[in-house]
Amino acid sequence: MKLVNLFFLLVLLGCNGEKKYHDLAEHNLEQVASKAIEDILEFQRELNKEYKDPETSPLYDKDRKNFKSLDFFKPDTTFRVAAKFVRTPDALPFYMPTTTSRKSTEAVYGIAYFKINGKDYQLEIYQNQELMLQEKYRDYLFLPFSDKTNGNESYSGGRYIDLTIPEGDSILLDFNKAYNPYCAYNKKYSCPIVPKINTLDVAIRAGVKAFKKH
Repeated sequence: MKLVNLFFLLVLLGCNGEKKYHDLAEHNLEQVASKAIEDILEFQRELNKEYKDPETSPLYDKDRKNFKSLDFFKPDTTFRVAAKFVRTPDALPFYMPTTTSRKSTEAVYGIAYFKINGKDYQLEIYQNQELMLQEKYRDYLFLPFSDKTNGNESYSGGRYIDLTIPEGDSILLDFNKAYNPYCAYNKKYSCPIVPKINTLDVAIRAGVKAFKKH
């Protein structure tokens, strides 16, 4: 009888230990997700602050007068992905067309390979050859992309993500931080046109939506 009781005690302890490990793993995942969501919400707050400020806003004065917030997709960590980053040091600079006659001098700094919902994608990431000469933008990288939401839920001309040069061979792509080019709000701006090679065959329902005047 004592042996039977001992057996059940060991089984109970084993089950409790497994449950604690499971709970701990879930708790850690919840913490990571919570921090990611807060990071996204902070991005949204900072962007709204920029657009409300007459010194930094791309909005026309008449649009900024009653501006409260941009329209955002709901934060979704599905669109926050760790991508394999392959540098392209031999890439030559080229002129990227813009919405005006200006040409933006860019070079492909690297290519990001990643998955969304199990499907493989890749995007070119660029470095502006003029900005890189400024200390403030020395590590700045530029990711313009198009997706299936363009022209409906999001701006027809595609969206941008700001990045910095990573130390290793991976880079975090958070599409929740995708924003519209300034020319989506004000025609006086000259905005780089998204290269066709950076068109994603998926609806990226994350980041800033199309601008609607209220």
